[in-house]
Order: sequence, then C-alpha cells, then structure tokens
Amino acid sequence: MVLPGILLVDKPAGLTSHDVVARTRRAFGTRKVGHAGTLDPMATGLLVIGIEGATRLLTHIVGAGKTYEATIRLGQATGTDDADGEITAYADPAAWADVSDARIATEISALTGEISQVPSAVSAIKVDGRRAYDRVRAGEEVVLAARNVVVSRFDVVGDRAGDGIRDLDVIVDCSSGTYIRSLARDLGAALGVGGHLTALRRTRVGSFDVADAVDIDSLEGAPVLTPAQAAELILPVLSVSAEEARDLRHGKRLAGQAGRIDAPLVAAIDDEGVLVGVVEKRGGDLKSAMNMPESAR
Repeated sequence: MVLPGILLVDKPAGLTSHDVVARTRRAFGTRKVGHAGTLDPMATGLLVIGIEGATRLLTHIVGAGKTYEATIRLGQATGTDDADGEITAYADPAAWADVSDARIATEISALTGEISQVPSAVSAIKVDGRRAYDRVRAGEEVVLAARNVVVSRFDVVGDRAGDGIRDLDVIVDCSSGTYIRSLARDLGAALGVGGHLTALRRTRVGSFDVADAVDIDSLEGAPVLTPAQAAELILPVLSVSAEEARDLRHGKRLAGQAGRIDAPLVAAIDDEGVLVGVVEKRGGDLKSAMNMPESAR
C-alpha cells in the first residue's frame, strides 16, 4: 500500500510540472498524485507534490505565499515575457539615459504592495475552458484581465550591465497568482527599455522550503511528510479526542465547540497524531470541511 504524504521536489529546468507528477507516479507506484502550483518549464525550484489521500491538502497549499529568485533582463522584450520567447523589441540606445539606479528603484516600488497585474498571455490561465498558452500557440490573440496581487518584497540583489542590456537579480515575496514574468515585463515597460525574465527559481511555498526538497533523480524512496506533518505547516492545529475524531469522520458536528478555534480553518489531529481533516466553524459548532481517508496515516 502506498502511504499518503507531501513530497517536496526541486524541479529542474526543461521539465513541466506534469512531467514531475508523471515521474512521481512511477516512483511511488500510484496514479493518485497532484501538485500545488505550476512551474513553467524554464523555471526551477520547489514543487509541492501530494500523494494518495494527501492530495486533499493541496487546495490548502496552492494559495500560500511564495518566494522567487529571478533575473530580469532590461533592454529586450519577448513575446512570452521570458527567455523562451523570441525577442520582439530592443531598447533604443537613447532610452538608457533615463534608466538610473534611482529610477529603477522608483519603478520597482510602484510594483510593490497591492498591485493590479495583467498575466502573460502564455500563462496557464484558462480562457473558456482552454489554457491561454494553447490559444496563443494556435494563433489566437489572447488578452487576459488584470487581477489584484500582492508583492510584499521586490529586492534587487545583483546588477550587471552588458551590451544594450542590464540584468537585475531579484528576490520577490508575493501572493499566489503573481506572475514574475509580468513583473519583468512591466518594469521594462515602465523604464521605456523593455524587459523579460531570463531565470526563475521558486524557493518557498508557504512554510515549505526548497532546501528540504529532493532532486528529480532521487524520487525512489524519497522521504515524505505525513498528512499531519504537512497540515501543521499550513494550518493552525486543533487536537481532538478519539471520540471527536470519529464524529468528525462520520459527518457529525462538535456541538458548542466553535470557541476552540480562532481561524477560519484548522487541522484536526487526533491523539495518535493522525490528521482527521480540516475543520471550520458553523454557527456555534465545529464541522468537517474536508475529511482525510481513514487509511491516510
């Protein structure tokens, strides 16, 4: 029997997130595998994988904040806003006269905090049931709606000038749904020289860190977090007795117990350290919002 758990994988460049899922299925001998948030083939870094019953936790992980290390190339724009696309524009040499360190800092500041961002047309966002990138590859013109995202950190940690280009190494802390390619595009546009992403690495998803991840060639026998261990990293914990655990699993409410939690959702863990499920308030009671399979230990 395949035990459920959360696996952290350091995805290499050149593989899709689906490729990593497929390899995990083979390594663990199960079809029931999913991930919490796509990484582009060009990108590297942390992919959070759910196995068996632990896939039920992925919905509570996908919306977590994320940290990225990236390189933004100023002076060139591409059709995909990253290095996988063809260069569509080069900066006018005269435009560089206005691109000072202070100007870069000002425009980065404007892209920090709660901002309205238009995702790249080649993103994985679905438009009428089809991925945007599939529509673009089919020759369709795709314009996606702007969305509000939060960029809590946008720091330049490296700066290199070349022939008609300037590469900025950055670290970005952001909300789920933020596109780093769009930050590169928008920074270049604001500076009047164009910009795109040449490197992207995800180092954090919520409390999960790439330092704890395994590489793609080490999936066989790789350690996984139990559902309870993973839940403790993403949600507050409610300790429940064996009787309460049984009631929650059977769909019963814990009458008059709402005062025991002060968060919208909590992880209910029994006295054997097993994740029962995710619990929410319903009036003055507690009820299960998601139950784990009883075999998910």
